[in-house]
Amino acid sequence: MRIIHLSAECYPAAKAGGLADVVGSLPKYLNQLGHQCEVVIPKYDNQWIGSQNYKNIHEGSFKMAEEEVQFSVLKMKEDKLGFPFYVIDIPGRFDRPGIYIDPWSGRGYWDELERFVSFQIAALEWIKDEKKDPDIIHCHDHHTGLVPFMLSQCNRYRSMSGIPTVLTVHNAEYHGEHELDNYKLLPAFNIDNVGLLDWNGHLNSLAAGLKTAWKITTVSKNYMRELSENSNGLEMLFQQERQKSRGILNGIDTEVWDPASDALLEYNFSYKDRKKGKRKNKEYLCKEFGLNPDLPTISFIGRLVREKGADLLPDLFKQVMYSDQEVNFVLLGTGDPQLHQIFSAMAGDHVGYFDATLEYNEQLAHQIYAGSDFILMPSRVEPCGLNQMFAMRYGTVPIVRSVGGLKDTVQDISEDNGYGITFAEFNLEAATGAIERAVELYKDPKEFSKVLSTIMKLDFSWKRSAGEYIEMYEALTQK
Repeated sequence: MRIIHLSAECYPAAKAGGLADVVGSLPKYLNQLGHQCEVVIPKYDNQWIGSQNYKNIHEGSFKMAEEEVQFSVLKMKEDKLGFPFYVIDIPGRFDRPGIYIDPWSGRGYWDELERFVSFQIAALEWIKDEKKDPDIIHCHDHHTGLVPFMLSQCNRYRSMSGIPTVLTVHNAEYHGEHELDNYKLLPAFNIDNVGLLDWNGHLNSLAAGLKTAWKITTVSKNYMRELSENSNGLEMLFQQERQKSRGILNGIDTEVWDPASDALLEYNFSYKDRKKGKRKNKEYLCKEFGLNPDLPTISFIGRLVREKGADLLPDLFKQVMYSDQEVNFVLLGTGDPQLHQIFSAMAGDHVGYFDATLEYNEQLAHQIYAGSDFILMPSRVEPCGLNQMFAMRYGTVPIVRSVGGLKDTVQDISEDNGYGITFAEFNLEAATGAIERAVELYKDPKEFSKVLSTIMKLDFSWKRSAGEYIEMYEALTQK
């Protein structure tokens, strides 16, 4: 089967979150199983995209309302990602450094809708002009949620309406919601069907995709269940579309995330020398941050936003540091400017016990996974979560709120064969209790060693999940 993945992100070309990791790895594993997966994203003006060699394979134009939009499709010459990789160049829309956020102002781009509508139309124009249709068009999140609508409703793409579409919801907190009158940006369609774009009186890109895609997937089974109860206003729609929906747990690229060969680590290690390897990486990490390597080291890596529970962290860290527990805390991330100020001040107030790096730093993230004892994920919402999988691959025990994919992937140490620390309620008391349990585990070398052995043997590779996608694709393409 030939499957085209349309996405706003793809690691390592453009990454803001877990969406990039999925789109950058799932197609590779599907190709290894004998299929032909390709990835298409916008051409951003960032360092990685700008440093690659491309072949211009298509040029075109289209009308978007009154605007004449020129575009070109570029294919990366070297196949070093494990799949054919394309970027769509739309001058004036994507030739900026940020994916969603202007790095200079810290705010979202004013023309978000025009940017992603133009990307989706350009992708369909290119596919339409190719000699052979793909077997599947796989869309990711609201940025490509209008593709299933346009294929099924727009007159211009009537010849392509038989191409099955899949929409994967990585994060239902974001809908791509705008004024309904913006439907005029799309190619002509029967205005009687404008209701397919409408949710609560607005054009809602995610809702449109949910209504018109042939199949809906989410990134974990538990998240699929949760969306019917909490999806930022789309609960009823997820309930209505339940029959065509399924949860498929994300995997991780175990070739990229391998402590034995990871070039970003100071010291490589494998399962066999896990204790020594962890210790050397921990000593290096603690030296970098001025921390005591004999203390349990708990880290947070991620966006400093409400959904990740980042607003709980200042009080949580302080409560533990002001108690009789001696713990190291390391934080890496960017997000809420107010949290940046708080963590910067805390780093000065708690030297030797807390430090924060308030930036995106892929190399440091890998080192933190390798050098920490625990990774903390107190999320309000966590569709799947990849950090806990990365951490366990590197021998770092997860402390997680049991929500979304965290519930699917982390089993509490109180259960038979358990290997993580979980808590249910989103509050200071529950999170503090989880950290206290983690410290107790750390103080029991025999039990801690047993957990380390367990988590490094767990398999979170894409091989397991890729088979579920293939099964779904094949069911959609049966004539």
